[in-house]
Amino acid sequence: MKTSDFNFDLPAELLAEHPSEHRDEARLMVLDRKTQTIEHKLFKDVVDYFDEDDLFIFNNTKVFPARLYGNKEKTGAKIEVFLLRELDKETRVWDVLVDPARKIRIGNKLFFTEDESLVAEVIDNTTSRGRTLRFLFDGSYEEFRSKLKELGETPLPKYIKRAVEPEDAERYQTIYAKVEGAVAAPTAGLHFSKHLMKRLEIKGINFAEVTLHVGLGTFNPIEVEDLSKHKMESEEIIIDEKNAAIINKAVDTHRRVCAVGTTTMRALETSVSSNKKISAFNGWTNKFIYPPHDFGVANSMITNFHTPKSTLIMMIAAFAGRDFVMHAYEEAVKEKYKFYSYGDAMLIL
Repeated sequence: MKTSDFNFDLPAELLAEHPSEHRDEARLMVLDRKTQTIEHKLFKDVVDYFDEDDLFIFNNTKVFPARLYGNKEKTGAKIEVFLLRELDKETRVWDVLVDPARKIRIGNKLFFTEDESLVAEVIDNTTSRGRTLRFLFDGSYEEFRSKLKELGETPLPKYIKRAVEPEDAERYQTIYAKVEGAVAAPTAGLHFSKHLMKRLEIKGINFAEVTLHVGLGTFNPIEVEDLSKHKMESEEIIIDEKNAAIINKAVDTHRRVCAVGTTTMRALETSVSSNKKISAFNGWTNKFIYPPHDFGVANSMITNFHTPKSTLIMMIAAFAGRDFVMHAYEEAVKEKYKFYSYGDAMLIL
């Protein structure tokens, strides 16, 4: 399989700038792998495809406001700092991306507040835009994190050209988000409302949770034509014993098991053993799923519509078959489905 096998024309106006008015009223395209048929529904209709004791598996990661704006020492130039991950809690060292990167060198200082209460010093270069920063702040660790949260902005994807709006803080977060650590939302989960969760519960459908802290590596363009040469950035996964047991029971009893989102699917496929059992897991994954791939746990999945040549569309193609998926995407463009983070959804059975 080559990267170019996953290219298609995506009109810019189909990239969703705003979420649907109600979470569960985005559009839903339903793909049936057995019959190779496509249906057009609303997201809330998802409940009709599942029965008692079927299982939904959610990624409960929580997005933190990872985008900060600082000013460079001396010149005062405005610099965007995107927090990627905390490297050392004690010394307050973080991996970040900076923009514009050409202006930021080792030794530079960035000021984030008028009173200079939060300052960062550049201590290393990691990639062309990547830097390692040491934050300087007088106060406890809790006060420091609270200050980052206060100054940070919801990290909407770059393709959204508008300014961040107050509703984004709530809408770019799943309603079941619990464990803070993601710099991007697990977007398939954004479609679940409290009302829809209640309807699923009343129908006797079970829920399990895993944690995969979504990093920006998920969205990194693939620079190589040969997929076997692409390297994914690592993301942190946590699956506890209790949730592993819920998942294994559903698999053992041959229920419909639905992975909500590509991040949930990556977590499951990282921790599944050769006998199709999920084990408790606490570690990192750089697993890249592309065709052909034998999936061990989920037999259905929910996902958003992804951009051409992305690692995400490749995973979907591995799950539903490349030709069927590319045909469905052609249909989605024709029917003007909305793409990407705030876009519409797809259910694959």
